[in-house]
Amino acid sequence: MPADLAVIGLGHLGMPLAQAAVTAGIPTVGYRTGPDAGSLTAAELRRMHASGFRITSGPAELGRVRTAVICSPTPRDEDGTLDLGQVEAAARALASRLRPHTTVILESAVYPGTTEDFLRPLLEEGSGLRAGRDFHLAYSPSRVDPGNRGFSPANTPKVIGGLTPACTESAAAFYGRLTDKVVRARGPREAETVQLLETNYRHVNIALVNEMAVLCHELGVDLWDVVRCAETKPFGFQAFRPGPGVGGHTVPLDDLGGPLGPAGGRRLRMVELAQQVNDDMPQYVVQRAAALLNEHGKSARAARVLLLGVTYKPDVADLKGSPAHEIAVRLTELGASVSYHDPLVHSWSVLDRPVPRADSLYEAVAEADLTILLQHHRTYDLQGLSVKAQLLLDTRGAAPTGAAHRL
Repeated sequence: MPADLAVIGLGHLGMPLAQAAVTAGIPTVGYRTGPDAGSLTAAELRRMHASGFRITSGPAELGRVRTAVICSPTPRDEDGTLDLGQVEAAARALASRLRPHTTVILESAVYPGTTEDFLRPLLEEGSGLRAGRDFHLAYSPSRVDPGNRGFSPANTPKVIGGLTPACTESAAAFYGRLTDKVVRARGPREAETVQLLETNYRHVNIALVNEMAVLCHELGVDLWDVVRCAETKPFGFQAFRPGPGVGGHTVPLDDLGGPLGPAGGRRLRMVELAQQVNDDMPQYVVQRAAALLNEHGKSARAARVLLLGVTYKPDVADLKGSPAHEIAVRLTELGASVSYHDPLVHSWSVLDRPVPRADSLYEAVAEADLTILLQHHRTYDLQGLSVKAQLLLDTRGAAPTGAAHRL
């Protein structure tokens, strides 16, 4: 059966979209633009293939679909700007095969203006077609939350912003096959800025509660009890909780213009400060670890430190942006002997060296001078682990009250 949908980019955005489409009965082909980095299990992939899903690296099939969704990753460059290289590669591959009446949708995290000022010219120049007249063009922010069992594409509203009203309706008709609710934005720039706002909202609020964690430790206040009480307020408050840092694929953007906007564009100062606060958290965790060891008559140098959970998110086998990496680096620089345990990560390297993995969790916890919980996977029995541990630093507030030192 010929594919009706092409998902271009099979990473953390593309694979969940392809899975949702296959589940909805849409014949789907996946097109690679770089290394795959999806979070689907082998069993989920087998079910998709059994339902007709195919992966290709040749662009020929892109000319046979009615809808093409670009989900290519946009990682940060060394200067902090988003790298649109894979989006460009996807656009050029698609443009060479683009047919009239195709609906093209961008889901990658991008700067406002990217769909119109970057993607549109690539598609038009490569195809000889005109967006809004010969083919439909739209942007839709991806709302993927790996590991969240409460929300899936089916019950997560989808925002659509098309180049023209007809473009919006064409994209809405496609997403209406996947989700219960479609929300129409005024245009691509509004839809792109929705992605920006949602990402920055998360980082700013995490930064606030991370600063509160540092303050509350200095005041001798139990922040987790503060949050527990505050979240009973039925209006004007949403609970966020601190942690050792902020990982994941979505990164905050403090420059609304980016490389596509006007020179000297306005910067979002609050977002810039939030990023600084969150970037400081791994170092704060290491400082707390060294202080705990010192309080118990031990030096960080040559101390045996066990890191529990090194993924960026609980119960998701994804290391992207995980603060565990910097924490391990800084502990190693202090002279500590670092090992780790994570049920989802069977090998892990830091500074191009493999980090020893604990095979027997409880034995490793008992032998470590300090155990640091960085990620609370559901398989961890923190009550039992706290009994075994010589010292336990809980950066997630997950251990029973009084069973561990909290961040």
